Parts: sequence; structure tokens; C-alpha cells
Amino acid sequence: MSPANPAPSTSLRTRVERRVMEAGEALNRRRRARKTGVRARRPAVPAPVDAELVRASLGSVFRELGDAHRRYRQRTGNSGTAELRAAARAFKAEPALPALVTVAAFLDELGLLHW
Repeated sequence: MSPANPAPSTSLRTRVERRVMEAGEALNRRRRARKTGVRARRPAVPAPVDAELVRASLGSVFRELGDAHRRYRQRTGNSGTAELRAAARAFKAEPALPALVTVAAFLDELGLLHW
């Protein structure tokens, strides 16, 4: 991606997908670390991608976006827009990747996404 050639909207979706996968991997590492010793006798099998993990990963990235936006508002004194609040409410009502991408798009326009 070059400055003269801005990324298409699918690029943001790809970036959000990647961040959600990274969050899922981090959650899995924490889960395994908690279970170490407790279930040491059971054979280690790869954890299937379950709905609970996906939902937790989406929520983790959503909270990260919220933290970034709060820091931005504190730094600039700007408030959130009605559109961003509506997008956040839509995500909370139905946590899914497309809704998360919509929220991320607002932050990307502000230059707050560094991934």
C-alpha cells in the first residue's frame, strides 16, 4: 500500500480480521496457561475455533478500539459522533466481524489504527 494508492475497503476488513485472529491466539494462550497443571494428564489437542472464542476475540478488539478512541477524545477534546455511537451499539447488539469493521472504519479515518 502506497500513500498515492489508498487501501480499498477490503484492506480494512483484512486488517480487522487479522487483529481478531491475533486476539484469539492470545486468548487461547491465556486459556492454556491457566489450564497448565490442572489438566496436565490430558493429551494436548489443537483447540477448535468455537463461537465463544470468536465472540471473545471480537470483544477484545472492540475494547481495544474503544480504548484508542477514548485516548483520542481526551487528547483532542473532541467527542464521539452519533454515527460512531450507532456503530458501537450495533456491534454490542450483534457482535460480528462486519459490525466491528464498521466501528474500525471510523477510527481508521481518524488515523487511530496502527495495525
